[in-house]
Amino acid sequence: MEYMTMAPTGSEAGPVEDTGKETAARAEETRWLSDEEQRVWLTYVQATTLLEDHLDRQLQRDAGMPHIYYGLLVKLSSAPRRRMRMTQLAMEAKITRSRLSHAIARLETHGWVQREECPSDKRGQNAFLTEQGFDVLKRSAPGHVAAVRQAIFDRLTPEQVGQLGEIMRVMAEGLQPEGTGADLPWRR
Repeated sequence: MEYMTMAPTGSEAGPVEDTGKETAARAEETRWLSDEEQRVWLTYVQATTLLEDHLDRQLQRDAGMPHIYYGLLVKLSSAPRRRMRMTQLAMEAKITRSRLSHAIARLETHGWVQREECPSDKRGQNAFLTEQGFDVLKRSAPGHVAAVRQAIFDRLTPEQVGQLGEIMRVMAEGLQPEGTGADLPWRR
């Protein structure tokens, strides 16, 4: 079984050591996926894995960077003066501060991004997109848009595009609830 999202049955579950009443109670409370939910879940996992691979390969081939780096360049290109505070960039990219720091360091080695002190807070840093980085982004954008179109939008009807957008919005809102102190990547 790829994911343990359905109740284990028969020999698939293997031997299970009885660890007490607490474990049994948790197992009884588990809301296992129905057959249809399991089918949709596995399809979602396969599609998102293949999509990320498709976009990564296209960007590595055409621009020499992974998809996550391209996304950072896009975020910086749309920021005022092509600058953004590192903490804000991590939040917008939905990644940990550590992962962002590593990515920015790699982008700096190419001369595409630079860090600078934040003028309003000496403890903070800004990342800014250099002219060289902006040029790389402009050159790689047409191929990336073509890859996104080919993988998603050329395959969907306008109604499906609207549905996909609404589904993704609901999922994203549920995964980053406001005011809950949730353990979100950019807070780590």
